[in-house]
Amino acid sequence: MTYPDLSSLIKSYDVRGVVGEDLTLDVATAVGAAFADAIVLPEGETRVVIGHDMRDSSPGLTDAVVDGLTSRGVDVVKMGLTSTDGLYFASGHLNLPGVMITASHNPAAYNGMKMCRSRARAVGENSGLGDVREVTARYLVDGWERADAAGTVTEQPLITAYAEFLRGLVPLENGRPLKVVVDAANAMGGYTVPIVLGTEGGLEALPLEIVPLYFELDGTFPNHEPNPLEEENLRDLQAAVKAHGADIGLAFDGDADRCFVVDERGEVVRASAITALVGLREAELEKAAGRTPNVVYNTVSSMAVPELLGEAGATTWRSKVGHSNVKAIMAREDAVFGGEHSAHFYFRNFWYADSGMLAAMHVLAALGESDAPLSQLLEAYDPYPASGEINSVVADVQEALSRVVASFWTEGVDMDDVDGVRLSHWESEPKWWISVRPSGTEPLLRLNVEAADRVTMERIRDEALAVIREG
Repeated sequence: MTYPDLSSLIKSYDVRGVVGEDLTLDVATAVGAAFADAIVLPEGETRVVIGHDMRDSSPGLTDAVVDGLTSRGVDVVKMGLTSTDGLYFASGHLNLPGVMITASHNPAAYNGMKMCRSRARAVGENSGLGDVREVTARYLVDGWERADAAGTVTEQPLITAYAEFLRGLVPLENGRPLKVVVDAANAMGGYTVPIVLGTEGGLEALPLEIVPLYFELDGTFPNHEPNPLEEENLRDLQAAVKAHGADIGLAFDGDADRCFVVDERGEVVRASAITALVGLREAELEKAAGRTPNVVYNTVSSMAVPELLGEAGATTWRSKVGHSNVKAIMAREDAVFGGEHSAHFYFRNFWYADSGMLAAMHVLAALGESDAPLSQLLEAYDPYPASGEINSVVADVQEALSRVVASFWTEGVDMDDVDGVRLSHWESEPKWWISVRPSGTEPLLRLNVEAADRVTMERIRDEALAVIREG
């Protein structure tokens, strides 16, 4: 029997595809049944919590996944509209496996699913998602046996409990008043920000004046796509921060599990600076409890992250890019915090899951405790010029990687292959490092370069690009 190849739909970390083409209601139902049989039931679970974003297709896909789960006898708790970190909260709070219906930052035609075990534990390619893919493919051809007793469905909104939990982790009541512009991109930040940082959920007012941009939920994204990694999607926020004389700007992606920061000048803050700032705050709490803090950062984070955290007495661990990789090291080392260059920030006191809102609250707390503007506050956390991520299409990924190694791995240069190739000349002058990582889905190499000075960074960047794009 030949089964369909679902690798372009059920990827390394989640499910993502075009609605009605790759991702149909029948496929979603089969994924729900496969999740039940590959992960939920074998681990002794009997209930799953499910939430969804604001895309037009999300309620229907939710019902399809629920049908698949209940057909295998699994009870379902529907929490309705939520951010992805709201779903992780529900998974941790209720101690249940979870499914989030979202395509995150992808365009309107897409939708998908993010899955987790109870207490928000990761489901990725090597931790169960491959099994879900295999079972789904089989069920789409052969069908599956329905349980004698179908699972039940209950509804339990948890947004206020989520807001209360986050406020308990990062109190904001006593900081100085701040004017905060928030660009929600017509996505889930427009639902969660007024409740967590405002008063719509019935919580007490914080010393924050929120200036909303695109808070109306609209899965067609009429103003711009919900992907703050693309510079053009931050331009409205940058302009609004300057126009309103705001202290800070925040941009959330489509499912609001990532947060990007703009300072009072309208300048975009590197995610590595936020990793260092939040990592130091979490490390201080860990030290105050009498423990040595462990912090995880990924292979393309700034060298400022391990340097600053090391000076503060923390032990740092470098991880391969990707949430399941970061979470695995955090769990292994009992790390208090983890950060990625893509603005994913992970917290041990949030079940090792990522939360854009919790990271934003840490930045707001630090700014509220300081008399300095954000740009000045963050100067120490972002000392080194960096290239940002530059993608190159190559004919042969491995051959291009080999050319980079041959060109840059010389005396005084350290190399590791934790994630692609990372070559570092940081122990002597001039200080620089490069990371070259292959895409998991395209014939691309992703280059990141950082150096102690801009002239060196630009020289190494240009030399590396010439080697990668040779021929």
